[in-house]
Amino acid sequence: MKQIIKTADLEAAVKEAKQQQLEIGLVPTMGALHEGHLSLIERALKENDLVVVSLFVNPIQFNNKEDLEKYPRTIEADLKLITDLESRTEKKASALLAFTPTVDEMYPQGEPKEVYHFGPVEEVMEGPRRPGHFSGVAVVVRRLFDLAQPKRAYFGEKDYQQIAVIRSLLEQIKYPIELIPCPIVRADDGLALSSRNMRLSPAARQMAPAINATLEQAAEMAEYEEVDDVKEWVLDTLASWHEVNDCPDGLQFEPEYFEIVDAITLQPIAEWAEAEKNGAVGCIAVWLDGVRLIDIVKF
Repeated sequence: MKQIIKTADLEAAVKEAKQQQLEIGLVPTMGALHEGHLSLIERALKENDLVVVSLFVNPIQFNNKEDLEKYPRTIEADLKLITDLESRTEKKASALLAFTPTVDEMYPQGEPKEVYHFGPVEEVMEGPRRPGHFSGVAVVVRRLFDLAQPKRAYFGEKDYQQIAVIRSLLEQIKYPIELIPCPIVRADDGLALSSRNMRLSPAARQMAPAINATLEQAAEMAEYEEVDDVKEWVLDTLASWHEVNDCPDGLQFEPEYFEIVDAITLQPIAEWAEAEKNGAVGCIAVWLDGVRLIDIVKF
């Protein structure tokens, strides 16, 4: 593994790889790596000749300044995880680059002025609650696409709506990049792995798996309950969880939303029959211990 900080150095490495007709895989991350990220990197190593892993906390996709300040930054530990993974992976890739730019390096002209719009796909769930977030994601992802020029780009399905946004971005900019959605990696107790999990107190971390457990029960209920009934049950179950369970330190779940949507269009469905073509996905955002957690379940 080689660490690269300067965009010019990354461009030079990519240019050399292109001259050798090597296939490039890109894994965009904001660092604070966990096994979910590592699963993306491992797959990229097996499917590409050169892999670029970006570790960059992108300030323009944060709506909340405090969230940006608290976002974990563990660059040295991240680099060690990548090195260890590379050494034990049976890989096609002959090289792995860890791209760790500063904000000034990524945005030398200051905060970018470009704005992206994604229509209905961003007008649900995260979109109204985090105005400008997906445009900020698109700005940095396009910048990474331009720098790395990948054949394939890897994203985790926990950020399900983000994948739909990136798919729309690729359609807008007409880049021939293969978008590779990868399954969620979970802890043994079912909690979806997330960099934000490290901000949970021990007591909150013990509670958090109830999110996934509730979603799994919702998937079973879908066999015999209507869409609206399943949605109401999930929200009520989590909102009242502290009333029927022993919750230390006065902790409780604060559901922000739970939507059942078409798996491709991301538009809410009213009846299961509406999702016969594309399938349905349940997407949730829940606050716990001051930390916002998201997860999905496929129906």
